[in-house]
Amino acid sequence: MDKQRLTELAEIARRVRVGIIDAVYSASSGHPGGSLSIADILTYLYFEELRVDPANPDAPDRDRLVLSKGHCAPALYSVLAQRGFIPVEDLKTFRKTSSYLQGHPDMKHTPGVDMTSGSLGQGVSVACGMALAAKMDKSDRRVYAILGDGETEEGQVWEAAMFAGHHHLDNLCFYVDLNGLQIDGSLDQVVDPRPHDEKFRAFGWNVIVINAHDFNEIEAAVKAAREYKGKPTVIIGNSVKGKGVSFMENNVGWHGKAPNAEEYEIAMRELGERA
Repeated sequence: MDKQRLTELAEIARRVRVGIIDAVYSASSGHPGGSLSIADILTYLYFEELRVDPANPDAPDRDRLVLSKGHCAPALYSVLAQRGFIPVEDLKTFRKTSSYLQGHPDMKHTPGVDMTSGSLGQGVSVACGMALAAKMDKSDRRVYAILGDGETEEGQVWEAAMFAGHHHLDNLCFYVDLNGLQIDGSLDQVVDPRPHDEKFRAFGWNVIVINAHDFNEIEAAVKAAREYKGKPTVIIGNSVKGKGVSFMENNVGWHGKAPNAEEYEIAMRELGERA
């Protein structure tokens, strides 16, 4: 990827992170940590990879993205806003009673959302169904699913992995956001689901491990996933929870709380929105 495009994507990802903080601060609730850690992969997918059209969000042969870790909806909403699916200013209505931007994605009310996700583990099963349906339709559409690392403690994730491997769903790509933290603490303190790479290989998957915040590595991984035939691919992204806001980075306390006014201003300065 050339330097100009790297700079452009970094700027989009910065704006995505600003939108995440704006949404969570405006709602006085939400999940900033895991939203910030997936800002880069979502930026790459929506601006470089996914075949989607904001003017026709329900196009039958569009690519699909399932945010299986649905509590990180601020990240999805923010990237959809940057891509033109929804107005950026609407991010500040997040979780308001009258808003179409609720705490988990809602495909019936939010343009660009392909799956109403909430309970962890369920989204990946739907993604498998979407991928199998595309095969049956003889369509070249691709399906991507974003999982949290804590989410992979759910047995349903591994049932979906077994299903996808058995059916050779090479049009399916999972992305595991491996930031090492979940709501109750670090993975090794709760129920450690690692090693993800060995487990997915055992279920018949192509496995790629990357730095989740390096666009060159993201690009290479997504391209390799698209070109790999005969198996589904999982990209395991080693990420930083709260990436981009210093006091949120690698801090489990920011899994599910909103910044106060002082913290909001600090975050905006660090994200380049304040002098």
